Amino acid sequence: MQGLLGIFVLLGIAWLLGERRREVRFLQVAVGIAIQVALAWLLLRVPVVKDGLLTLNHFVYAMETATMAGTTLIFGFLGGADIPFQFAEGHGPPLAIFAFRVLPQILVFSVVVAVLWYWRILPWLIRGFAWTLKKTLGLGGAVGVAAASSVFLGMVESPLVIRAYLNSLSRSEFFVVITCGMSTVAGSIMVVYANVLGPVIDGALGHVLIASVVNVIGAVIIARIMVPEQSHAVAGDLADALRYESVMDAVSRGTMDGLRLVANVASMVIVLVSLVALVNLLLGVVEVLDAPLKLERILGWAFAPVAWLMGVPWAEATDAGTLLGTKVVLNELIAYLQFAESGDALSAETRVILTYALCGFANFGSLGILIGGISILVPDRRSELLRLGPRAVLSGTLVACLTGTIAGLVVGVGA
Repeated sequence: MQGLLGIFVLLGIAWLLGERRREVRFLQVAVGIAIQVALAWLLLRVPVVKDGLLTLNHFVYAMETATMAGTTLIFGFLGGADIPFQFAEGHGPPLAIFAFRVLPQILVFSVVVAVLWYWRILPWLIRGFAWTLKKTLGLGGAVGVAAASSVFLGMVESPLVIRAYLNSLSRSEFFVVITCGMSTVAGSIMVVYANVLGPVIDGALGHVLIASVVNVIGAVIIARIMVPEQSHAVAGDLADALRYESVMDAVSRGTMDGLRLVANVASMVIVLVSLVALVNLLLGVVEVLDAPLKLERILGWAFAPVAWLMGVPWAEATDAGTLLGTKVVLNELIAYLQFAESGDALSAETRVILTYALCGFANFGSLGILIGGISILVPDRRSELLRLGPRAVLSGTLVACLTGTIAGLVVGVGA
């Protein structure tokens, strides 16, 4: 009942904060929720499918091993080679250094994505997923392609593949596109999340991939509740905005794109962690309940009810709420890093819920990237984007929480 209540509350929040509430098609919403539950059940409870997703761990290990071949050549023992000295008694070797062992995986996987695009494997997958969205949710044409692309591409790259149609989209379709971008994570960074989450959940890459797929359905539902559709879908197909001339062109351009992403991720982590430390130093002069006040405690108190509604036991709701707040205020990578540090402190079901609830780009930092990137693609809709952008942070957050709630229900039932 806790999780079911959470679904109704999350949908109710979207409805209360939406526009033209009387035009919401509740049957379409019910169908979308049913699809999410069925998809989550298939991917999380059917043994053959579940075991297949667990094998994706081998891909994570392969990516890590392959990347290490390059990092050890450039960075030596910092990149994973044998350490050329001994540690003092009582001290062990350090954990993988983030800058030299984890971030390079983004670089390598960006190239893999580019090559898969050149070989037409990713476009084929995107068209197949877009066709499925059209048949199940009536999400046709250009919007369906952008929504399907968001599973593999970033929040700016997915609108790029339908650039020619962006001006023709209705307000509701435009909001669906940006909500999908906020609700999913780029394929190039999935492997990093899987690497970070390895200590707290088995088959991390499979879970992150499931979360992105299920989030697309949720994004369509929440976006259509907040901005109901009034017109027919705009037709359109995958554009050639990401065309590569050859494999080497894909490798070189993928490397440059990955390099920019690595620099952005590293810079954001340094700046945001430093800002949190600065805020905590200022708040620390105040004591609440015999302990210094910290940003993490404030976020925990604020998001604890949300965590409870998602199915987290109340005893763990404050800790889970802290991670949810960190994801919204800072970003999902920092939240995942903090989540990984918790180890087995949280119950198995709570760890599953948080894995899904933290998956997505919905945060204030991403809002700036979204507005800056899409404004270049479609400058005529900048003013509309500025109005819808902040609402997309809310809609993306609701989508991730909704998916986390459903994942908790599916895993918990019969467990």
